[in-house]
Amino acid sequence: MMSISIRSTENNQQSTKRYLTLSGLEPLVVTPESNFINVGERTNVTGSRKFLRLIKEEKYDEALEVARHQVEGGAQIIDVNMDEGMLDGVEAMTIFLNLIASEPDIARVPIMIDSSKWEVIEAGLKVAQGKCVVNSISLKEGEEEFIRQATLVKRYGAAVIVMAFDEQGQADNYERRIEICKRSYDILVNKVKFAPQDIIFDPNIFPVATGMEEHRKNAVDFFKATKWIRENLPYANVSGGVSNVSFSFRGNNVVREAMHSAFLYHAIQHGMNMGIVNPAMLEVYDEIPKDLLEHVEDVLLDRRDDATERLLDLAETVKGDKKENAAKVLEWRNDSLQDRITHSLVKGIDEFIEIDVEEARQSVERPIQVIEGHLMKGMNVVGDLFGSGKMFLPQVVKSARVMKKAVAYLNPYIEATKESSNGSLGKILLATVKGDVHDIGKNIVGVVLGCNNYEIIDLGVMVPPEKIIQTAIKENVDVIGLSGLITPSLDEMVYLAQEMEKNDLDIPLLIGGATTSKAHTAVKIEPKYTRGVVHVNDASRAVTVVGNLLQDNREDYKIQVREEYEKFREQFLNRGKKKEYISIEEARKRKFQIDWNASEIKMPNELGIQVLEDFDLSILKDYIDWSPFFRSWDLHGKFPEILTDEVVGKEATSLFEDANQLLKKILNEKLLKGKAIFGLFQANMINDDDILVTSSDSEKSHTFRTLRQQLKKRDGKSSFALADFIAPQESGKQDYIGCFCVTAGFGTAEIAAKFEAEHDDYNSIMIKALADRLAEALAEYLHEKVRKEHWGYASDEHLSNEELIKESYKGIRPAPGYPACPDHLEKETIWELLQVEEKIGVKLTESLAMWPAASVSGYYFANPEARYFGLGKITEDQLKDYSKRKNIDLEVARKWLNPNLA
Repeated sequence: MMSISIRSTENNQQSTKRYLTLSGLEPLVVTPESNFINVGERTNVTGSRKFLRLIKEEKYDEALEVARHQVEGGAQIIDVNMDEGMLDGVEAMTIFLNLIASEPDIARVPIMIDSSKWEVIEAGLKVAQGKCVVNSISLKEGEEEFIRQATLVKRYGAAVIVMAFDEQGQADNYERRIEICKRSYDILVNKVKFAPQDIIFDPNIFPVATGMEEHRKNAVDFFKATKWIRENLPYANVSGGVSNVSFSFRGNNVVREAMHSAFLYHAIQHGMNMGIVNPAMLEVYDEIPKDLLEHVEDVLLDRRDDATERLLDLAETVKGDKKENAAKVLEWRNDSLQDRITHSLVKGIDEFIEIDVEEARQSVERPIQVIEGHLMKGMNVVGDLFGSGKMFLPQVVKSARVMKKAVAYLNPYIEATKESSNGSLGKILLATVKGDVHDIGKNIVGVVLGCNNYEIIDLGVMVPPEKIIQTAIKENVDVIGLSGLITPSLDEMVYLAQEMEKNDLDIPLLIGGATTSKAHTAVKIEPKYTRGVVHVNDASRAVTVVGNLLQDNREDYKIQVREEYEKFREQFLNRGKKKEYISIEEARKRKFQIDWNASEIKMPNELGIQVLEDFDLSILKDYIDWSPFFRSWDLHGKFPEILTDEVVGKEATSLFEDANQLLKKILNEKLLKGKAIFGLFQANMINDDDILVTSSDSEKSHTFRTLRQQLKKRDGKSSFALADFIAPQESGKQDYIGCFCVTAGFGTAEIAAKFEAEHDDYNSIMIKALADRLAEALAEYLHEKVRKEHWGYASDEHLSNEELIKESYKGIRPAPGYPACPDHLEKETIWELLQVEEKIGVKLTESLAMWPAASVSGYYFANPEARYFGLGKITEDQLKDYSKRKNIDLEVARKWLNPNLA
């Protein structure tokens, strides 16, 4: 889906910024830099027959899968509507939203409570998590009822969609739209004291090409009204249901998809910043056949009197299938030199780039002019397409490969003339912090910034703060970007920020990586460094942020970010104060109880340690979970459905084909080496929270220390610790535990370095992403073997790969550093017990990251009542208790558990 960011005139003129802020479990802040906010429409009984059937039949588990698919498909808000004559809307809304609240992967996004019945809306408001959106209220029943509903929405803390509808009916022209929206805005802001940024107007999207004269300007009037709202009603947002515009062409998806895409393109340009859209009913704007696009836009923009008739005639010729481009594959080779170079860069084709670059070199006075002219013009097109949502990340990385190949060809000629290019927009230093070995995300950010004409200095992984600061000063860099994946990296980033402040550096600091967050950046890092700190959550946003940090009025941007983080920090800290925690003694009283007299404990078939020294990775093909692979490339969706997704399906399929081609080479040529070690041991819980492990392979016993939930819960709810799933010593029952480490990473660094030497970032990133997938697959495969054979407690298990990915098996394999056991220090006990480094060569860095990076470690619990949970925050009393049990200094324990302290 094409999307661009729109700034309202009012926002540009104000020094104080007010942004629509929503939340599920995660915040969604709609800033002028945000791309179009996509509201998923399939959890709406009026728009999805399947969802309606599931709700009617009370198949709520399957209905939740519809919601999950929406989120995985890229919906940033999900629209929930239960308006159907045969449904009890209040009951259905309450049940469904309560179920969503128990599914973190769905509940992370905000909810849009959608109903024409106020009692259904209020039922949803009573149970919705976070800050939701009400869809909708209007003046159709008069001002008194409008004010009453708006006051309640405000009291519940929600944002609101306001329909352009009053006592006289729906607004059906430009004048009525702006009249009703202005009246509604004034009432909400001046009488109800509603925050203006929490107001979202829906100026009514009506069908076009109906054949009725009065409908000709339906789209144009929407565009004009949207622009007027954004310019005249400060901080207000604009939304709409896009599918309405194409109702005249029901049954012809080719035309409907083109209409939706073209309508969105123009609506976004006029200021529409969110909308209810079905991504499966969108065509990529630039891929709409030119004649179809022309006919569609003639209708939308009312450019011809006969526009409807012409589109109806054309629609018959494309009905049932998309028009094929009759141009031959290589026809572009007949284009001008600049167009050929641009085409190669945009399409990621490196076959002809050296031929075209040589022709370009012959046409200029100095070879450097080819880079500053022909190549940068092409890369500017790439940057524009990526920034507007018309290109996806894998395509950009392929573009970078072509660019690097072109530059490598030119370098000998440039060096011969002793010239250098001064065309860079700025110099960016990137580094994965000390102790951390993960760099896929950092490398992608570097490629994307490089494609936008920034010079990149990449210091690699495990970079100490002294080297980062020294290099930044020596190279006179404009921005420093830090990356990290494990939780100890968060403290490294805080320390580096302090050191930059001490050294009086004036270089903006970017924070990114899987473990980082806006919350941690605002609360922990930003207060330590006064020269600009910004959290960047994806590669596409890095370009915008860096551009803002290096523009002429960058101080205004820094002030804006600082004010935003100050407000966020205050809200975050106050929110934490509202939560109640119980003492560790009370938490232990509420521990999860298993009836150990009734619980069957299976003795492993094979106790002790086993090593797989040279594992055949080809066995793992059917165990790979591909969905995270696509996420690492910023393509969101569930595999295999993502391959046929209307928005990203084409690029996902191309990426999947490339991945399998490289995977085949890896397996056939044994380029990567897989190793594994695991052990099954006697174990019992001791001291409430610890697990005593005895092994015939070791002269001494070992103890795993676990942490217990302390957030106050309602009566009857347990406070979990992993130790709860092991029989206590006093029960007289002998229980067992396992632990493991697997890797598919040996050889990855060497292959990646070879690709980089060949200017092939695409395959350098690809090999690391595939190694990660193989390591996870090996962990999954080994766990299955342990359950069915080595331990044997699930010998009759028969699960598909999809069921394995969903963890439908008995038992769990939690890992140190993850939600149930966030303390990375427990890895040291696993390494000592199994002798991991000595036997398979996987090392722990000083921050306890595993090297090679494509490695997985953790525990095996077999009890059928064992489950995953999130520890959440703990209090100082448990921290002190834990440091004593573990016999480590309190400040050492604080360092490792700092992110989990309340």
